[in-house]
Amino acid sequence: MRRPPPHTLRGQLTAGLVALLALACLTVGIITALALRGFLMGRLDEQLTTSGGRFPASLEHEATPDADNRPDTRGQADHTFGARLLSGTVTQAAVVDEATDRPVDLTGQDRRALAAIPTDGHGHSIRLSSLRGYRVMAFNGDDQDVLITGLPLHPVEETVHRLVAVEAVLFSTALVMTGIAGAVWVRISLRPLQRVTARAAEVAGLPLASGEIDMPGPLPDTDPRTEVGQVGTALNHMFGHVGDALTRRQASEERLRHFAADASHELRTPVANIRGHAELALRHPGPVPDEVRHALQRIDSESQRMTRLVDDLLLLARLDAGRPLEHDSVDLTRLILNATDDARAAGPAHHWLLDLPEEPVTVTGDAHRLQQAIGNLLANARTHTPPGSEVTITLTTEEAEASLSVSDNGPGIPEDLQREVFGRFVRADHARSRSTGSTGLGLAIVHAITTAHGGTVSVTSRPRRTTFRLTLPL
Repeated sequence: MRRPPPHTLRGQLTAGLVALLALACLTVGIITALALRGFLMGRLDEQLTTSGGRFPASLEHEATPDADNRPDTRGQADHTFGARLLSGTVTQAAVVDEATDRPVDLTGQDRRALAAIPTDGHGHSIRLSSLRGYRVMAFNGDDQDVLITGLPLHPVEETVHRLVAVEAVLFSTALVMTGIAGAVWVRISLRPLQRVTARAAEVAGLPLASGEIDMPGPLPDTDPRTEVGQVGTALNHMFGHVGDALTRRQASEERLRHFAADASHELRTPVANIRGHAELALRHPGPVPDEVRHALQRIDSESQRMTRLVDDLLLLARLDAGRPLEHDSVDLTRLILNATDDARAAGPAHHWLLDLPEEPVTVTGDAHRLQQAIGNLLANARTHTPPGSEVTITLTTEEAEASLSVSDNGPGIPEDLQREVFGRFVRADHARSRSTGSTGLGLAIVHAITTAHGGTVSVTSRPRRTTFRLTLPL
């Protein structure tokens, strides 16, 4: 199985350093081996030139030499090869063995190889079947013959192989030591970059979407002469700008939250007064023109709607401000039953179905706020589906969570609106039917209450199947 390449910068730098050193070692090893082989071959050629053709010339004597015509092996190194060729045919071939000559058996291929050696005064490498590799040189004899003398290549090859083995051990050790030292050096060199990465990850993990953010301090050791220092300086500037923007956003949200809370609180009294005067006028015992009565009824209806809107805004402002909720044991099953009874009374034309577990499901939270969240989900299903629609309320428990889902078979929510359906003053009147007025804050309150309880709320929708799912920790 092929090992994947390193992905980290530290691994890539270390691997690159070792690879470059390995390439350098390989180049040095090849060059030194070739240079040594060339040098030793040159020495062999010098020895062949110095010895000339004395040994192969002595092979011209009779087959049974006496003391006067014995082959001249004096001054010849052991394993020196000699051969005499006449008219391209090898007539004698011998090798020096312990100061005497020993005939060599040649095959037809050996004879053709010897006959092909030119008399150019240069050494040539051949390999004979009964001997190892030899470096040979051919000379023209006095009797129109060719004299070939040679020395074995084994000492040269053995020396070169020994050099290669020594270099392999030394270079391998150097690569291992360089890899270890390089990894340590790269690790130390990249410590500033690791600090930059850690600080960036720390900032990326902050909940920047909302709330007051405590930005970390600037990065130390931002030397502008280094690339890492330049990155650290840029990050410090960016973190500073982000921190200033978040501070201004938080201040703006605080001002807006206080304004919404103050405005909602101040509007409750005049709205209540308007509603009270309208109700009082409607109870007048005397005759009231129809136009005036209709106007008073509209004033009363709109004042009730404004009262709900003001109450919703005040609730959202308090939840945004982190107003603490009650933490009591709440029977979620009982809240669903009560909310469903209210929904049946408000929407008798709908079909309300319940799918609840046999045992009560209990969570910790604010019973009043949870009742409001469930009621808003059911009111949303009732308001935005036509009469006769089927609404199913399902309660399940999974591990450490209680899951409440409200599903209907209405027209559905457009896909582009699903991402912002829990926003404030978001309405889907253009896509779903509408029988009563809507402030556009019902689902925003559901989201705020659920989040305050440590839960989540989501929606999935397609034509004839819309499901709001609310989860709370048990």
